[in-house]
Amino acid sequence: MNILLFDGVCNLCHGMVAFIRKRDKKALFRFVAIQSEAGQTLIEQYRIHNNNDTFYYIRGDVCYNKSTAILRLLKDLGGGWECCYPLIFIPPCLRDAVYLFVSRNRYRWFGKRDDCALP
Repeated sequence: MNILLFDGVCNLCHGMVAFIRKRDKKALFRFVAIQSEAGQTLIEQYRIHNNNDTFYYIRGDVCYNKSTAILRLLKDLGGGWECCYPLIFIPPCLRDAVYLFVSRNRYRWFGKRDDCALP
């Protein structure tokens, strides 16, 4: 099972979840808000240092974060989205710098919810 651990109050994150759900024809992905009890259990289980600046993609027993999580997720999503995967060859320091820039501004640009709308 593939789990996307995301910020449950972030509008950008909710948009990403909606995008994936719409295209996940094989029901490969499960979605868990970081703020939920299940999210906290996963953080402990995978020994994640969560400072709420990234989402996590758990695939089997491996946990990915930041740009690597996005690229792995898109590869697994299929439907043409795997064509983004060659970006994995860009050094992580460069990919993650862009990722963190967006992440640090996401509430200002996309807004924030009072609570998570997903079960």
